Amino acid sequence: MRSFDSLTEQEVLALAISLEEDDARIYDDFAEALRADFPEQAEEFVKMRKEEDGHRHRLLDLYRKKFGEHIPLIRRDDVRGFVKRKPIWLTRPLKLSAARKRAQEMEIETGRFYEVAASRTTDVGLRQLLGDLIDEERKHVHTAQTMEANAHVENEQAAQKRLFLLQIIQPGLAGLMDGSVSTLAPLFAAAFATHSSWDTFLIGLAASIGAGISMGFAEALSDDGTLTGRGHPWMRGAITGLMTTLGGLGHTLPYLIPNVYTATTIAVIVVLIELGTIAWIRHKYMDTPLGTAIFQVVVGGLLVFLAGVLIGNS
Repeated sequence: MRSFDSLTEQEVLALAISLEEDDARIYDDFAEALRADFPEQAEEFVKMRKEEDGHRHRLLDLYRKKFGEHIPLIRRDDVRGFVKRKPIWLTRPLKLSAARKRAQEMEIETGRFYEVAASRTTDVGLRQLLGDLIDEERKHVHTAQTMEANAHVENEQAAQKRLFLLQIIQPGLAGLMDGSVSTLAPLFAAAFATHSSWDTFLIGLAASIGAGISMGFAEALSDDGTLTGRGHPWMRGAITGLMTTLGGLGHTLPYLIPNVYTATTIAVIVVLIELGTIAWIRHKYMDTPLGTAIFQVVVGGLLVFLAGVLIGNS
């Protein structure tokens, strides 16, 4: 994976063309999914798709003049800094509110990409084109905001704030889930193997802190925040590391109780609360259906818990 700073002007243009192609196809998917229930909003997405096609043609014309006919295949997944999102075809049925929010996030992210690219190019023609595209992406943000007639219309600043909050919550949620689930096996394996609350507490403490450090560094190195506005990478890493550690400590602290059986009972209750909280956060902020979120989180946690129990009793 390459950093944005390392891209040449030719590669930036190639990536811009790829972004417009992807966005156009996504808007086509939105229109198709919403056509039966929201025909007017579906037509808005069709118009946005046509405008994205227009952006692509303008970028292609400039690319052809500067670099010829061959365009290297560079996608957002090849460049550090873009947000990883769930594919549209996996989201069925698609709600208008989810499509509207996704469109705003896409346009804000693409607009930031153009802003950063424009600030770093010395080519007058490219700078002018990117400036024009920035304005048009802002119009798309406004179009997405006004799609629901009865919805509260947010300004761009509010949309950017929500996007920022979501992107800060994501690393925190990833840390909380990793800490809550990954530490279950070593903690309960130690409890059933040693029958000692203090030994179990030390193992759980070590697993929680170790997982926090590991997850913190992984998050900090995954995205420099240049294109997404997700904030300083080390700040995100600190959030992820802290939430990972807290997720593990929640069911480790009961083992400060000398009676290992009482401690284990309380720890299991804490685990259930943690998993329920994670499922609720995923439902509220990640647009995951509550039933699906509960199923995914509980099944994953149960499997790790059983692994710990089986290992501890072996």
